[in-house]
Amino acid sequence: MKSYDADLIIVGGGLVGAALALALKNTTLDMILLEGREPQLDWPLASWDQRVYAISRASRRLLTNIGAWPLTRPERLCPVSAMRIAGDQPHSRLEFAALESGVDELAFIVENRELQRALWLALAQCSNVRVITGVSAQGLEINADAAQLSLDNGSTLKSKLLIGADGANSWVRQQLDMPSRAKSYEQFGVVANFACEKPHYGVAQQWFMPDGILAWLPLPDQQMSMVWSCDQDRRGELLGLSADELAQRVSLAGQSRLGELKLITPAAAFPLKLTHVPEIARSRVVLVGDAAHTVHPLAGQGVNLGFGDVAELAKVLASVHPARIGDALVLRRYERARRESVLLMQTVCDGLQSLFNNHNPILKSLRNIGLSMTDSVPWIKRQLIRHAMDS
Repeated sequence: MKSYDADLIIVGGGLVGAALALALKNTTLDMILLEGREPQLDWPLASWDQRVYAISRASRRLLTNIGAWPLTRPERLCPVSAMRIAGDQPHSRLEFAALESGVDELAFIVENRELQRALWLALAQCSNVRVITGVSAQGLEINADAAQLSLDNGSTLKSKLLIGADGANSWVRQQLDMPSRAKSYEQFGVVANFACEKPHYGVAQQWFMPDGILAWLPLPDQQMSMVWSCDQDRRGELLGLSADELAQRVSLAGQSRLGELKLITPAAAFPLKLTHVPEIARSRVVLVGDAAHTVHPLAGQGVNLGFGDVAELAKVLASVHPARIGDALVLRRYERARRESVLLMQTVCDGLQSLFNNHNPILKSLRNIGLSMTDSVPWIKRQLIRHAMDS
């Protein structure tokens, strides 16, 4: 049986876990990154990932600073020039344009696997990160001096600090009985990618409908990625359609703004929920990313919140002596710093979801009036744009 010691262990090598390791690459900290899956660095360039993210300007700055963004391939990225939002009544709309804030783009759309590839390529150049893949943790012990993991291959890992970056169903969180409150939206996100007859010009589009939310996100080469948040019946309907039927259904739902569509990746679905974790830090343990919080995808901010966690935690850990990185008082600084941003985003997304997933005629009028009024006040729009870009 092998035993490895390190200053800190990151459980989960996804986007947030890998980014955190990279954010600490210039410190004296000795790190272990544990990921159960083998990294995928190559795939047919003609294929596209169904999971895409809208990377904010703040997240792009972080990814650039840690050396990952320069390793993404430009042909897999699409800048967002504008965002158009429509309510469920005629003339109810809101539009944000990059030029209104004096920037070239509002965000970048990038595939999950492309960003993951860039992060793993950057990790290969880090001398203070030991990457362990293909094994899983099966036991966890925390004492006053250290956190210890036992792996399914018989090895043990020991560190001053354990970081749970292992997703919404965090194994680390469950092992330590860190309480969480999950709110199911009783909805699913149905995702698929399409080739478009008409150019999208980098415009992202979103429709708030009485029974769900439809979003079109621009991809390179006159393609787009769809996310349709809907109930179980609509999910079953969409997944049961043929490729041609689904393309026609999605085109009609989006008022045929991009003309005829052609399916290029099969549709898939995932359940939507909000997860609130009151305690994300305690002695020797801290949570980041979806392990610490989840939000409704309507604002596309889930992964950006995770990268915000990375920036803040890396700043805190780099500012203290390595011997103190697992101290509860140090980790509480990170928890306090992130509380307001996470709660604000969860509240906004949850409120919008509840407001538009409601058949009350008074609320229906108010929500549509609210969109149009916001669109008519440039100052408010500029503030919303700046907040989104800096999140």
